[in-house]
Amino acid sequence: MTDPTQDPHFPHDPYPAYAAMRSACPVRAVPAGSGGRTSYLITGYAEARAALADARLSKDTAAFFADKGSSRRLHPAVAHTMLADDPPRHTRLRGLVTATFTTGAVGKLRPFIARTTDDLLDQWPSGEECDLVAGLAVPLPVMVICELLGVPQADRPDVRRWSAELFAAGAPDVIDAASHAMADYMTDLIAAKRRAPGDSLLDRLIAARDGNDRLSEGELLSLAVLLLVAGHETTTNFLGNAVLALLQHPAELTRLRKNPEAIPGALDELLRFDSPVSTATFRFTKEAVTLGGTDIPAGVPVLVALGAANRDPARFPAPDSLDLNRDASAHLGFGHGIHRCVGAPLAKAEAEIALRALLTRFPALRLAVPHNHLTWRHTRLVRGLAALPVLT
Repeated sequence: MTDPTQDPHFPHDPYPAYAAMRSACPVRAVPAGSGGRTSYLITGYAEARAALADARLSKDTAAFFADKGSSRRLHPAVAHTMLADDPPRHTRLRGLVTATFTTGAVGKLRPFIARTTDDLLDQWPSGEECDLVAGLAVPLPVMVICELLGVPQADRPDVRRWSAELFAAGAPDVIDAASHAMADYMTDLIAAKRRAPGDSLLDRLIAARDGNDRLSEGELLSLAVLLLVAGHETTTNFLGNAVLALLQHPAELTRLRKNPEAIPGALDELLRFDSPVSTATFRFTKEAVTLGGTDIPAGVPVLVALGAANRDPARFPAPDSLDLNRDASAHLGFGHGIHRCVGAPLAKAEAEIALRALLTRFPALRLAVPHNHLTWRHTRLVRGLAALPVLT
């Protein structure tokens, strides 16, 4: 029993391996680290959608790891977020932030997103090479979520660095250190806002904690850290993957250049084609479950490969083709069910505004290096480029 996702070439193009696994069995056992432990990997669309909405699959990581020894020192505010909870606690925490990320609420942020995008693109050299990831895909979402949470300008580079380190695959010490740095920073920021309140989302969460005790202090900290990290990591990868997909499909790129009003309708297909979250966050079986004809025992991790599900030909014909006319609204790029990404409207708004500005301001935008020279981040959870060199 081997895990093809551990192949060093997997980050560059995981889809052939996903297709082979899905064709053989859409739900299969794979090794889970050392010690002979097993997880189950889901690569089929129907099976993935069912698993994401199945209450028998728990996200309560604290319960799963309670009796398992570990040398890790991940800060509790990072280890035990809303993403690692089941109802009713998850329902209560999610309800506190949902209103902030509705389409209407996000609409109020659009002018700031547009100004920030223009400011970043103003710094791009004309007719020269630049890195789209470092020059747009990373800083734009960081600036937006920091603005929403009320993080001071001077602190944003540190926030960006700690967040990147939290996804440093294969470097547990780096991840653990970053978790403490991020949590310590947010603890200090919460204290500062208590001394001098403002009107940011973080201020509103503090008011919920201090007003009627709907949040414990630990819950407040973990929610703040989660929003800060999750609020830009997905969007960063979304932007990089979307631009690369368009540059590799010149006919679709030309279509959007000629009709920028079609960009909002193209976002779902771009999310489906190369999902910014490759594998959904941790789940485990609370009881024995049968998915896709495979019996999964109780108490084992289940990995839902969103990227694989979004390329399932049983749901999306010709899945390896980018087709901006396709109705891809059922994609699983943001998850599904009660844990679907609460920030999806914000991510879409940022992507729409950024793509429109790029296509308008740089009509000759193209790759600066061959596709096979691009470097991808080595992590199973998210799928994103380490850099995207382009010529303007």
